[in-house]
Amino acid sequence: MATSIIIDTDPGQDDAVALLLALGSPLDVVAITVVAGNVPLNLTVRNALVVCDVARRPEVPVYAGAGGPLEGALVTAEYVHGPTGLDGYELPDPTRQASVGFAPDRIVELVMSHPPGEITLCTLGPLTNVALALRQDPAIAGRLGGIVMMGGGFFEGGNTTPAAEFNIFVDPVAAAEVFRSGIDIVMMPLDVTHKVLSNSARVDAFKQLGNHAGEVVAGWIGFFDRFDREKYGTEGAPLHDPCVIAYLLEPDLFSGRYCNVEIETVSPLTKGMTVVDWWRVTDRPPNAHVMRDVDADGFFALLTRTVGLL
Repeated sequence: MATSIIIDTDPGQDDAVALLLALGSPLDVVAITVVAGNVPLNLTVRNALVVCDVARRPEVPVYAGAGGPLEGALVTAEYVHGPTGLDGYELPDPTRQASVGFAPDRIVELVMSHPPGEITLCTLGPLTNVALALRQDPAIAGRLGGIVMMGGGFFEGGNTTPAAEFNIFVDPVAAAEVFRSGIDIVMMPLDVTHKVLSNSARVDAFKQLGNHAGEVVAGWIGFFDRFDREKYGTEGAPLHDPCVIAYLLEPDLFSGRYCNVEIETVSPLTKGMTVVDWWRVTDRPPNAHVMRDVDADGFFALLTRTVGLL
């Protein structure tokens, strides 16, 4: 995978932590493109700009994209993330506005203006912007270094319906188009993200960093935790989206299998399901590297160390 990245996101506390991990790392964040998802588009754009301020990275362009899925109405998750999407630490309004341009257009322009394979797309939310970019210019599929995405689940099931994970459920049509595109995909499903739980010791480690970013992350996670503690009885919340960035920085933290993934777009019971042929019981060709395991201690060491540098 290339080290120049575009991050497509719908912040969200865990998205915000992923952005901080990327912005504090050696990765070259070419742009942040924003989609509606965890909260409506006006808030996800604001939140992306706020995170850039926390990271002291005002030069990174932020572009607004799709305000809803390709088909149907937008589903949001304020019940998890709070009304702002970034509840847990009060921050001032962003110091700037989004850059001019529609996110899917900018994805196309940036990918096509860079050498083949140079840009990797990191997706932390619904895949609407990516599908729109592919519809506009399918040639980007051959020029991307790949996609590393958070979404889906298989043995772990879903977190929005019994079968579907939130990012895929919000826009299954877009997800189906992306998985059929031929792009090299690395998939971080719930099966991995549910293994990186932010327990009290890990949250305290952020507090003890002694910097502003550490305080902010501890506040975000402390709010985000309460949903999973109450609903699932776990010791903390899974930090879903930072897995995407951690994979680019330290891929050996993760392990999985190359297999076929299809997206259910029709069934009322399983709409948004990622049908993962883990055991290769079909003849469908593999189209994604699906991760299943992670070194959770190594993951949190990387995350804490990087936030401490901000």
